[in-house]
Amino acid sequence: MKVLTIPVTPFMQNCRVIACESTGKAAIVDPGGDADKIIAAVKEYNLDVDLVLLTHGHLDHVGVSEELAKQFNVDIVGPHIDDTFWLEGLPMQAQMFGFAPHKPFFPQRWLNEGDIVELGALSLQVRHCPGHTPGHVVFYEPASATVLVGDVLFKGSVGRTDFPKGDASQLKHAIETKLFTLDDETRVLSGHGEDTTIGYEKRNNPFMSGRFG
Repeated sequence: MKVLTIPVTPFMQNCRVIACESTGKAAIVDPGGDADKIIAAVKEYNLDVDLVLLTHGHLDHVGVSEELAKQFNVDIVGPHIDDTFWLEGLPMQAQMFGFAPHKPFFPQRWLNEGDIVELGALSLQVRHCPGHTPGHVVFYEPASATVLVGDVLFKGSVGRTDFPKGDASQLKHAIETKLFTLDDETRVLSGHGEDTTIGYEKRNNPFMSGRFG
Protein backbone atom coordinates (compact mmCIF):
# COMPACT_ATOMS: atom_id res chain seq x y z
CA MET A 1 0.00 0.00 0.00
CA LYS A 2 1.36 3.39 -1.04
CA VAL A 3 0.76 6.20 1.47
CA LEU A 4 1.11 9.91 0.74
CA THR A 5 0.94 12.28 3.71
CA ILE A 6 -0.29 15.82 3.05
CA PRO A 7 -0.45 18.12 6.11
CA VAL A 8 -3.46 20.42 5.71
CA THR A 9 -5.19 23.28 7.58
CA PRO A 10 -3.54 25.44 10.27
CA PHE A 11 -3.96 22.40 12.57
CA MET A 12 -1.44 20.47 10.40
CA GLN A 13 -3.84 17.56 10.03
CA ASN A 14 -2.36 14.56 8.23
CA CYS A 15 -4.54 13.97 5.20
CA ARG A 16 -3.47 10.60 3.78
CA VAL A 17 -3.85 9.44 0.21
CA ILE A 18 -3.62 5.66 0.24
CA ALA A 19 -3.33 3.61 -2.94
CA CYS A 20 -3.28 0.01 -4.09
CA GLU A 21 0.07 -0.38 -5.81
CA SER A 22 -1.16 -3.04 -8.23
CA THR A 23 -4.19 -1.12 -9.53
CA GLY A 24 -3.50 2.56 -8.76
CA LYS A 25 -6.91 2.83 -7.06
CA ALA A 26 -6.70 5.42 -4.29
CA ALA A 27 -8.67 6.78 -1.35
CA ILE A 28 -8.32 10.24 0.16
CA VAL A 29 -8.53 9.86 3.94
CA ASP A 30 -9.58 12.82 6.10
CA PRO A 31 -9.25 15.75 3.68
CA GLY A 32 -9.57 18.61 6.14
CA GLY A 33 -8.56 21.45 3.81
CA ASP A 34 -6.16 22.65 1.11
CA ALA A 35 -7.90 20.79 -1.72
CA ASP A 36 -5.41 22.11 -4.27
CA LYS A 37 -2.49 20.43 -2.47
CA ILE A 38 -4.36 17.12 -2.34
CA ILE A 39 -5.37 17.26 -6.00
CA ALA A 40 -1.79 18.10 -7.02
CA ALA A 41 -0.45 15.06 -5.13
CA VAL A 42 -3.02 12.77 -6.75
CA LYS A 43 -2.06 14.05 -10.20
CA GLU A 44 1.69 13.86 -9.52
CA TYR A 45 1.44 10.16 -8.68
CA ASN A 46 -1.14 9.45 -11.41
CA LEU A 47 -3.61 7.87 -8.97
CA ASP A 48 -7.19 6.85 -9.70
CA VAL A 49 -9.27 8.20 -6.79
CA ASP A 50 -12.05 5.79 -5.87
CA LEU A 51 -13.28 7.08 -2.47
CA VAL A 52 -13.11 9.80 0.13
CA LEU A 53 -12.80 8.09 3.53
CA LEU A 54 -13.53 9.81 6.85
CA THR A 55 -12.50 8.67 10.32
CA HIS A 56 -14.69 11.19 12.17
CA GLY A 57 -16.66 14.39 11.80
CA HIS A 58 -14.31 17.14 13.00
CA LEU A 59 -13.92 19.96 10.49
CA ASP A 60 -10.11 19.72 10.26
CA HIS A 61 -10.61 16.15 8.96
CA VAL A 62 -13.58 16.66 6.63
CA GLY A 63 -13.42 20.26 5.38
CA VAL A 64 -12.93 19.62 1.64
CA SER A 65 -14.60 16.20 1.42
CA GLU A 66 -17.47 17.37 -0.77
CA GLU A 67 -15.19 19.42 -3.01
CA LEU A 68 -12.94 16.42 -3.65
CA ALA A 69 -15.84 14.00 -4.05
CA LYS A 70 -17.20 16.26 -6.81
CA GLN A 71 -13.75 16.77 -8.34
CA PHE A 72 -13.18 13.02 -8.71
CA ASN A 73 -16.85 11.97 -8.98
CA VAL A 74 -16.62 9.55 -6.04
CA ASP A 75 -18.55 8.77 -2.86
CA ILE A 76 -17.79 9.90 0.67
CA VAL A 77 -17.60 6.87 2.98
CA GLY A 78 -17.58 7.01 6.79
CA PRO A 79 -17.53 7.74 9.62
CA HIS A 80 -19.97 5.84 11.86
CA ILE A 81 -23.50 7.31 12.05
CA ASP A 82 -22.95 8.38 15.68
CA ASP A 83 -20.96 11.34 14.31
CA THR A 84 -24.03 12.71 12.52
CA PHE A 85 -24.26 15.60 14.99
CA TRP A 86 -20.68 16.68 14.22
CA LEU A 87 -21.45 16.85 10.50
CA GLU A 88 -24.73 18.66 11.18
CA GLY A 89 -22.73 21.13 13.28
CA LEU A 90 -20.11 21.98 10.65
CA PRO A 91 -21.27 25.63 10.44
CA MET A 92 -20.73 26.01 14.19
CA GLN A 93 -17.38 24.17 14.02
CA ALA A 94 -16.20 26.57 11.31
CA GLN A 95 -17.12 29.55 13.47
CA MET A 96 -15.54 28.02 16.57
CA PHE A 97 -12.19 27.17 14.95
CA GLY A 98 -11.90 30.19 12.68
CA PHE A 99 -12.39 28.29 9.42
CA ALA A 100 -14.26 29.58 6.38
CA PRO A 101 -18.06 29.06 6.56
CA HIS A 102 -19.07 25.45 5.94
CA LYS A 103 -22.39 23.76 5.23
CA PRO A 104 -23.40 20.39 6.69
CA PHE A 105 -22.99 17.29 4.52
CA PHE A 106 -23.37 13.55 5.01
CA PRO A 107 -21.59 10.53 3.52
CA GLN A 108 -23.11 8.28 0.91
CA ARG A 109 -22.23 5.35 3.20
CA TRP A 110 -21.91 5.20 6.97
CA LEU A 111 -19.52 2.59 8.40
CA ASN A 112 -19.89 0.01 11.17
CA GLU A 113 -17.58 -2.26 13.17
CA GLY A 114 -16.48 -5.16 10.98
CA ASP A 115 -17.20 -3.52 7.63
CA ILE A 116 -14.70 -3.97 4.81
CA VAL A 117 -13.81 -1.16 2.40
CA GLU A 118 -12.38 -2.51 -0.85
CA LEU A 119 -9.76 -0.41 -2.64
CA GLY A 120 -8.32 -2.17 -5.66
CA ALA A 121 -6.70 -5.29 -4.23
CA LEU A 122 -6.67 -3.83 -0.71
CA SER A 123 -9.24 -4.67 1.97
CA LEU A 124 -9.51 -2.08 4.73
CA GLN A 125 -11.02 -3.43 7.94
CA VAL A 126 -13.23 -0.95 9.80
CA ARG A 127 -12.99 -0.77 13.59
CA HIS A 128 -15.32 1.49 15.56
CA CYS A 129 -13.22 3.36 18.15
CA PRO A 130 -15.42 5.86 20.03
CA GLY A 131 -14.19 8.24 22.72
CA HIS A 132 -12.66 11.18 20.83
CA THR A 133 -15.97 11.33 19.00
CA PRO A 134 -18.77 8.76 19.33
CA GLY A 135 -18.65 7.78 15.66
CA HIS A 136 -14.89 7.58 15.16
CA VAL A 137 -13.63 4.68 13.03
CA VAL A 138 -10.16 3.48 12.11
CA PHE A 139 -8.99 1.63 8.98
CA TYR A 140 -6.69 -1.40 9.31
CA GLU A 141 -4.96 -2.78 6.22
CA PRO A 142 -3.55 -6.19 7.15
CA ALA A 143 -1.35 -6.85 4.09
CA SER A 144 0.85 -3.84 4.93
CA ALA A 145 0.20 -4.04 8.69
CA THR A 146 -0.93 -0.40 8.72
CA VAL A 147 -3.74 1.27 10.64
CA LEU A 148 -5.08 4.78 9.98
CA VAL A 149 -6.30 5.96 13.35
CA GLY A 150 -7.43 9.57 12.88
CA ASP A 151 -7.42 11.22 16.30
CA VAL A 152 -7.73 8.08 18.46
CA LEU A 153 -4.02 7.50 19.11
CA PHE A 154 -0.89 9.62 18.65
CA LYS A 155 2.80 9.08 19.31
CA GLY A 156 2.94 9.42 23.09
CA SER A 157 -0.63 10.64 23.41
CA VAL A 158 -4.31 9.95 22.75
CA GLY A 159 -7.23 11.92 21.34
CA ARG A 160 -8.91 14.69 23.30
CA THR A 161 -12.12 13.74 25.06
CA ASP A 162 -13.27 17.18 26.23
CA PHE A 163 -15.44 17.79 23.14
CA PRO A 164 -19.20 17.12 23.21
CA LYS A 165 -19.93 13.41 23.67
CA GLY A 166 -16.24 12.64 24.25
CA ASP A 167 -15.51 9.88 26.76
CA ALA A 168 -12.04 9.13 28.15
CA SER A 169 -12.84 5.65 29.48
CA GLN A 170 -14.51 4.71 26.19
CA LEU A 171 -11.45 5.91 24.26
CA LYS A 172 -9.05 3.93 26.43
CA HIS A 173 -11.20 0.80 26.05
CA ALA A 174 -11.27 1.24 22.26
CA ILE A 175 -7.49 1.57 22.10
CA GLU A 176 -6.96 -1.47 24.31
CA THR A 177 -9.43 -3.72 22.47
CA LYS A 178 -9.31 -2.47 18.86
CA LEU A 179 -5.71 -1.25 18.44
CA PHE A 180 -3.48 -2.83 21.08
CA THR A 181 -4.68 -6.26 19.93
CA LEU A 182 -2.85 -5.68 16.61
CA ASP A 183 0.74 -6.89 16.15
CA ASP A 184 3.40 -4.72 17.76
CA GLU A 185 4.98 -4.00 14.35
CA THR A 186 1.75 -2.48 13.00
CA ARG A 187 2.39 1.01 11.64
CA VAL A 188 0.11 3.67 13.13
CA LEU A 189 -0.79 6.63 10.91
CA SER A 190 -2.25 9.34 13.13
CA GLY A 191 -4.26 12.41 12.21
CA HIS A 192 -1.60 14.76 13.60
CA GLY A 193 2.10 14.41 14.28
CA GLU A 194 4.53 11.57 13.64
CA ASP A 195 3.79 8.00 12.66
CA THR A 196 4.34 5.39 15.35
CA THR A 197 3.80 1.68 15.96
CA ILE A 198 1.47 -0.31 18.16
CA GLY A 199 4.39 -1.80 20.07
CA TYR A 200 5.93 1.59 20.79
CA GLU A 201 2.65 2.92 22.16
CA LYS A 202 2.01 -0.18 24.29
CA ARG A 203 5.43 0.29 25.88
CA ASN A 204 5.63 4.07 26.08
CA ASN A 205 2.28 5.85 25.86
CA PRO A 206 1.79 7.47 29.30
CA PHE A 207 -1.96 7.91 28.84
CA MET A 208 -2.41 4.17 28.37
CA SER A 209 -0.01 3.06 31.10
CA GLY A 210 -1.83 5.11 33.75
CA ARG A 211 1.01 7.59 34.26
CA PHE A 212 -1.21 10.35 32.81
CA GLY A 213 -4.99 10.47 32.59
